[in-house]
Amino acid sequence: MSGLVRLDHVGSIAGTWPQASDVLERQMGLSLDRNITDPADLDKIFFEPEQTHNYFVKIGEGETYLEVLIPIPGADTGTSRRLARFGPGLHHLGYACRDVEAAARELEDQGLRRIELGDIRAAFFYPRSAGGILTELVPLRDRRRQR
Repeated sequence: MSGLVRLDHVGSIAGTWPQASDVLERQMGLSLDRNITDPADLDKIFFEPEQTHNYFVKIGEGETYLEVLIPIPGADTGTSRRLARFGPGLHHLGYACRDVEAAARELEDQGLRRIELGDIRAAFFYPRSAGGILTELVPLRDRRRQR
């Protein structure tokens, strides 16, 4: 059954990129993947449906990443409300799929409730229907070839 191939990324929320970067880059020694995230071009890393700037940090030698979501000031979205209520921390798990729509239909058929965010290349599922974890499906990509 499952069209899920692997864990693609773990999503987290932070108030600002400098705060997140201090922990991730300076204290933990991880690095921002500038092939995916160009901080000089904030338009390219802006996720309109949730009003966030999204930064991707490489984890070790594999293909798993940490996605850091930074809500813009004044945004009234699920991400910004979660940050205000709980502070920085874990936000979601993102799974890579060969076919996002087919995998999303499979999960919906199994009872997971999809979050409608418009025309995006990913699919999200409500935590209450997915074991308490906000779940994202993204296209499978070989990031090793992006280098």
